[in-house]
Amino acid sequence: MDKIEWQVSESAVAYPEAVTAMEQRVACIRDELAPELVWLLEHPPLYTAGTSARSEDLLAPNRFPVFVAGRGGQYTYHGPGQRIAYVMLDLRRRDRDVRCFVRNLEEWLILTLAGFGVQGKREEGRIGVWVDRGQGRGIAKIAAVGVRIRHWVTFHGVSLNVEPDLGHYEGIVPCGIDDAAVTSLLDLGITATTAEVDAALKHCFGQVFSANTDIPTTVFDRFAAAEP
Repeated sequence: MDKIEWQVSESAVAYPEAVTAMEQRVACIRDELAPELVWLLEHPPLYTAGTSARSEDLLAPNRFPVFVAGRGGQYTYHGPGQRIAYVMLDLRRRDRDVRCFVRNLEEWLILTLAGFGVQGKREEGRIGVWVDRGQGRGIAKIAAVGVRIRHWVTFHGVSLNVEPDLGHYEGIVPCGIDDAAVTSLLDLGITATTAEVDAALKHCFGQVFSANTDIPTTVFDRFAAAEP
């Protein structure tokens, strides 16, 4: 199993279905019955609560469906216009270092954003990837990270705001941070298609993770709920 498979879902995937699929794939990866996988998809509008979520951060509980997620982190939003990458890698074949893995996910997002002329960065004490919106608007979060580790196989992953309805974030305190804004590529004045974002994600993945990644040459939370 020396190749990483890439899967792209063209239609929105229901959150419970995605979780079930990830758990099944993680079990197969653990038993060396299937290759590692990066799954690119969207969800219908919904909120998820990570292992550190606080009930008071769910401001509008009846606005969208709310799911309890096993990933690390707090409340986040998923919906159309946001690219989600669920990353199922076997850390037994790499460094068994959860912090390093999460930092690599952040680096992957930062490199992907750079391909669109956006300077992403980490903010001390704040999760995800952040950008300066310019024109005195201050910093805002453009990508979230939340992972889970089971038997040293990773799942859940990252979400990158391409062109979601940012008003949908008003139903939660995103990632427990009540004094920061949320942004997207479109909000920054960058029009990018899903295909372009997928190509950039695929291209940059191999720059951060194992050279065993099988990427076609034609395409370009710091928190983790660990279960050793």
